[in-house]
Amino acid sequence: MPFKPPENPKCPKCGKSVYAAEERLAGGQKWHKTCFKCGLCNKMLDSTNCSEHEGELFCKVCHARKFGPKGYGFGGGAGCLSMDTGAHLQNPEGDSGGASSTSAHIRPNTTSIPGKDGEGCPRCGGAVFAAELMLAKGRNWHKACFKCKTCNKSLDSTTHNDGPDRDIYCKVCYGKQFGPKGYGFGQGAGILQSDDSMSNGEQYLSNKPQLITDTTSIMAKEGEGCPRCGGSVYAAEEVLARARSWHRKCFNCRECKKTLDSINACDAPDNDIYCRTCYAKKYGPKGYGYACGSGFLLTDILPNEENDTQRPSYVSDTSKIKAAPGEGCPRCGGAVFAAEQMLARNSIWHKKCFSCADCRRPLDSVLACDGPDKEIYCKGCYGKKFGPKGYGYGYSPTLVSVGESSAPAHISDGRPNADGLKAPEGEGCPRCGIAVFAAEQMLCKGRVWHRRCFFCGECRRTLDSTNLNDAPDGDIYCKSCYGRKFGPKGVGYGIGAGTLQMTS
Repeated sequence: MPFKPPENPKCPKCGKSVYAAEERLAGGQKWHKTCFKCGLCNKMLDSTNCSEHEGELFCKVCHARKFGPKGYGFGGGAGCLSMDTGAHLQNPEGDSGGASSTSAHIRPNTTSIPGKDGEGCPRCGGAVFAAELMLAKGRNWHKACFKCKTCNKSLDSTTHNDGPDRDIYCKVCYGKQFGPKGYGFGQGAGILQSDDSMSNGEQYLSNKPQLITDTTSIMAKEGEGCPRCGGSVYAAEEVLARARSWHRKCFNCRECKKTLDSINACDAPDNDIYCRTCYAKKYGPKGYGYACGSGFLLTDILPNEENDTQRPSYVSDTSKIKAAPGEGCPRCGGAVFAAEQMLARNSIWHKKCFSCADCRRPLDSVLACDGPDKEIYCKGCYGKKFGPKGYGYGYSPTLVSVGESSAPAHISDGRPNADGLKAPEGEGCPRCGIAVFAAEQMLCKGRVWHRRCFFCGECRRTLDSTNLNDAPDGDIYCKSCYGRKFGPKGVGYGIGAGTLQMTS
């Protein structure tokens, strides 16, 4: 018995068999996937937007247009008039096999109902109803006519531009036809726009005045124009710098021609403008510490010979400009200006001179120590020269015994009763009477002590702010010695409870 294949359902649209891999269900029938589209607009459908009518498939919009109610209130929105039956979307008669070819979109005839004189659409003259109304400059347009006159791009209220010829354009075509021409008016700043070959608008461009791009062609009065070219500066191209008006085209660095703005422009002594780099090279300080980072040497001078001859020479010798007695730098005696001053002990120093008197190490406000000889030292040199000597005063517990050749004559050793620079009565150290400087001072009860003198008056134990005791005799003691000397006596006040303490 010969093999007989099973009967497959036929597609209502093309009449061919439908297999399981490509079937779509709608209205109790099976369709091909490629045939499952609207019978009017050929839009591809799915199970959510298809509507079936007498074996034909439609999208919801076309189904309502062809078979839905007609009249006022049934258009695109409430209050609109819809009399469209979709006849312009029907497939041409005589198509073989019932297969629909791609429908050509036919533009609706907006001139079939002419409008009153002066009230119709400005482009086609037809009457404009509320369902298709678009407004521009107080005039009513059809939605189908509301497009650019040049490129026919559809427009809306945010993209249309009213032209001087009472028509509408997109922004691009409006700029090409009626916008300014020249440098800076192209697609981006700095681009040259000189396109005047528009097919629609040649008459307007022929009557349009020629744009002048040369900034020096219109000269200004003396002292009122652009400082660089001397031309008149108008508001559309004005850039301000130092209360003067510049052309945007001229507002660039004098040396490297880099375009500037209000943030990176530097006014120079020659009444011109520079970028920060060229300004620093031409007028900035030279020497150690003034290059890209601290510690670099900048000796770059611009190769322009004219600028080199006009540039004032840099004076590196700080003592060339002498100051009044008592007002200059304590080390070199030269005048100190604000750009290079450093403060120490109510005196003003050059930044170049503000270094240790012994090792010449550069100092700052944290590292500097004022010495009794009115000089400044680093902490290491100050300790070696003026600090206490002996066991425990070096890098603990080393012995520092610097010879007399490096120690000053007024401090011979580290003992408290050594001869030194005596202070006025009541101002020096209470123990030795020698003047106390900031690097070695210790405070106790409103009095200033040397660090080397800050020890117990009985056992010579070194004290600090946590274990000292002020005694009635004006000296300081540790807690044990203070208790033995000034504490209560009797039973219960000895080493342990019940012990008799009578030590005086």
